[in-house]
Amino acid sequence: MKIFKTSFLLLFGALSMQAQDYNQETLDKAREIQDKIITIDTHADINVKNFTNESNYTMDLDTQVTLPKMEAGGLDVAWFIVYTGQDELNEEGFEAAYTNAMQKFIAIHKLVNELAPNKIGLATNSEEVRQIYASGKKVAMIGIENGYPIGENIENVKKFYDLGGRYMSLSHNGHSQLCDSNTGEENDEWLHNGVSDLGKEVIAEMNKYGMMIDVSHPSKESIKQMFELSKAPLIASHSSARELCDHSRNLDDELLLLFKEHGGVVQTVAFSAYVNTEKNNAFSEASRKVYEKKAQEMNFQLLERDSVRKLSQDDRNIYYSEFQKIRNAAQPDVEKLKEKIEPVGVSDFVDHIDYMVELIGIDHVGISSDFDGGGGIDGWMDASETLNVTAELVKRGYTEEEIAKLWGENLLRVMDEVEAVAEEIQRS
Repeated sequence: MKIFKTSFLLLFGALSMQAQDYNQETLDKAREIQDKIITIDTHADINVKNFTNESNYTMDLDTQVTLPKMEAGGLDVAWFIVYTGQDELNEEGFEAAYTNAMQKFIAIHKLVNELAPNKIGLATNSEEVRQIYASGKKVAMIGIENGYPIGENIENVKKFYDLGGRYMSLSHNGHSQLCDSNTGEENDEWLHNGVSDLGKEVIAEMNKYGMMIDVSHPSKESIKQMFELSKAPLIASHSSARELCDHSRNLDDELLLLFKEHGGVVQTVAFSAYVNTEKNNAFSEASRKVYEKKAQEMNFQLLERDSVRKLSQDDRNIYYSEFQKIRNAAQPDVEKLKEKIEPVGVSDFVDHIDYMVELIGIDHVGISSDFDGGGGIDGWMDASETLNVTAELVKRGYTEEEIAKLWGENLLRVMDEVEAVAEEIQRS
């Protein structure tokens, strides 16, 4: 028996493929709008095993993002994530993380250059996004989740930039050499009391080359310091409103208002535990029993999400592959649960958009999924269901112009502003 145990919903959310209940007029309007605008999801994790000749995003894989699913749902741009888990702050850890990061950069480049060059292109700025979109192809962009693989060599910032990385968070789950993580909040234990001296150098390098600073995982104190240190606007690539869901991964009003003051954009995330903790916990608890029973029948144990993150790349690949079989087998029973317990859905997700638009303005809010990294809510469980998000926005009265901003124009504007700062720094 493989040594894996609970809790799968932290990995894949509510696990539903059912569409939301929108009338035909709303759906038609949503389709009409999506035909005119660029839809951007700023956070989709990847597994390098799905970037090979035998298994890749041109195929109907079990992953939440593939080119066929993007096409079916009308998702135009996916930011593929170079994620590296946190390990020891030593040379051995840095080298292993760097190797892992490079594997993911190589995988993304293989997709756009070898596997599907006629279907998807890599963009590194807003102009390239618009050009590739206009050509009829899907668009790939690259974000870096965790600055840990930078190690202690700030020259790696430029190296990652040259490989196409256009945003980077300075930490993930655990304090990095660059800054404290939000995870320190649990025990009030901090390593740097914000951003480290090396982190300050990295921020300066990111400003110099035009790489956006992502604050979705750093601690509150780190984020506040980043606003002070950065000469360019910041982004939160996948975070929601803490006032609606009290989780340390979400941003409280003080931080949200800094985006209004300094510019930037918060990409609301469709991660059920960060959208509505109470509903997520209730549905997760009920689903857990279904999955545990199915896993037992199939001789498999389920892991906590953080435990999965600590596995080696090979073991993590095996885990995800095996878990997918459990997911598929249990899907009918999970669907039946919705008759008794309501899962976190698109409406709950758009509540966060509403809240942040009201607080900081339509120009500072965007959309992200965290697909294939734990994201997914009822009604937007993979890229093929993207239209449901637009339909909910239409239902709530957002205009075409406002929906365009939320789905991507705000993010593209911030990219332009960050690039302009970089050009000015390099000139001087």
